[in-house]
Amino acid sequence: MSKLPDALTIGEVADRSGVPHTALRFYEERGLIAAERTAGNQRRYPRAVLRRLAFIRTAQRVGLSLEEIHEALDTLPERRTPTKVDWARLSKTWRGELEARIDSLQRLRDNLTSCIGCGCLSLKSCTLMNDDDQLATFGPGAPKLKAATEGGIG
Repeated sequence: MSKLPDALTIGEVADRSGVPHTALRFYEERGLIAAERTAGNQRRYPRAVLRRLAFIRTAQRVGLSLEEIHEALDTLPERRTPTKVDWARLSKTWRGELEARIDSLQRLRDNLTSCIGCGCLSLKSCTLMNDDDQLATFGPGAPKLKAATEGGIG
């Protein structure tokens, strides 16, 4: 296998990272990644962009928004690729949010079957799960499916 060049075309980055050309352009527009331009105005990405893309995709898989990812990448020194230490620091700041999402997903999983039939996800009252609309005091939505940090109840 040949050594990867220091500057990669958009096609090489897409092939190597699995990220489509369109997403690479989108990430660049959003300031998540950067490319140099050749005299012919073609993009050339530094090889380190592959690690940055892996960071972005992993953060997306755990449910972070592009805005949250951008904020995290902005905490790194100028255009530096995230390291293992960086990931540990950043993931620690996201732990509470991830715990809330896990809690919300578990509530959804545990209550999904009984909620689908009665429509309590969209109605203010439900005779099966919410006799006399007692849950209205918890605000709009389905409080039994919300994360505890968002006012959900068990």
